[in-house]
Amino acid sequence: MAAPRRDTRGIVDPSGLLTRVRFRRHEPAEPLRRYVEWYWLIDWDLPAPYASHVVPHPSVHLTFQWEEDEGPPCGELTGVALGLYTRKLTGRGRVCGVKFRPGAFRPYAPQEPVSHWTGRVLAAQDVFPRITQDTARSVITPPDDRARVAVLDAFLLSLDPVPDPQADLATDLVQRIRADRTVRRVSDFARAEGLSVRALQRLFSAYVGVSPKWVLLRYRIHEALEQAGTRSDIDWAALAADLGYADQAHLVRDFTATVGVTPTAYAQAAR
Repeated sequence: MAAPRRDTRGIVDPSGLLTRVRFRRHEPAEPLRRYVEWYWLIDWDLPAPYASHVVPHPSVHLTFQWEEDEGPPCGELTGVALGLYTRKLTGRGRVCGVKFRPGAFRPYAPQEPVSHWTGRVLAAQDVFPRITQDTARSVITPPDDRARVAVLDAFLLSLDPVPDPQADLATDLVQRIRADRTVRRVSDFARAEGLSVRALQRLFSAYVGVSPKWVLLRYRIHEALEQAGTRSDIDWAALAADLGYADQAHLVRDFTATVGVTPTAYAQAAR
């Protein structure tokens, strides 16, 4: 059972979170890897409440969770969150989450475009009727990671999604935006991929849940957040240019609107 490399991109104050919870990632079974980026598991036992904040990726998440003071285990489906995602952790609890690859959730729920779920948090059984309280309990209660991962694998394999070439294309395009710093304009990217801007937008709405411009801006913010939290010698004007912003002011505006504080204030707090 391989564990993906530690990557805290998108987590606001990762050191604060990781000193309070046990956070692990695990790869799914090989047949699921075209759809699922990783499983993420968190356990906590806190003397005082803690609010975690995440600048979400353009991914849909299926989570099974249990907080001892809140009742029995349950499942939730979370569409792509457009703003800062905040979760208050109290007492003792755990979460077993499935992070679907951007663009790869649609084969599991082909009846709706992924934009239908964007910004929404629903009971898991509203999307997957076969999920019951027993399903959530079977994922949450095993004492070790290997057993929890095995239950997640078995459940997702049982859903038997139909491969969709358009989902594969959407996933590939999002990954190119994520990895290639030279992608700065949606129109140029669409042209390079042999698509019209409108065709690219329709594909992203149907399979990613957000626009290609939103994805481009979100990955810029992830990189700025990573730099602000790990470096003390940042040239903000140079970073803005490197990320494709017209100037530093545009970076500051987007960062502040997304994270809630300016980049320099966040960097000072991180240090």
